Amino acid sequence: MNKAILCGFVGGDPSIRYVETRPVAEFSLATREPERKSPAGQRIPERTEWHRIVMWDSNAEFAEKFIRKGTRLLLEGTLRTRTWEDRAAIKHTVTEIYVNSFEILPK
Repeated sequence: MNKAILCGFVGGDPSIRYVETRPVAEFSLATREPERKSPAGQRIPERTEWHRIVMWDSNAEFAEKFIRKGTRLLLEGTLRTRTWEDRAAIKHTVTEIYVNSFEILPK
């Protein structure tokens, strides 16, 4: 099963582009793990993780109209990893979350 469920804050306004006639929105989402103590009593600091989010079709159109930097989202999607080579022949790999469903939450 390939499923990711995230709740976090949008890091920047979505960028919208079109692949043929299909809209696609891309943006970052920050999730955080609060500070905690280990079973041994050691303090583990807060940690923020950044995720690359991709929305297609009607989800992308909604994102273009209503999602902005700072919006709190709950989303569900699948992980996808892609690899490409740039002009300098350097390989790049990125893991993205392709959104199936989402909900805007109050701050």
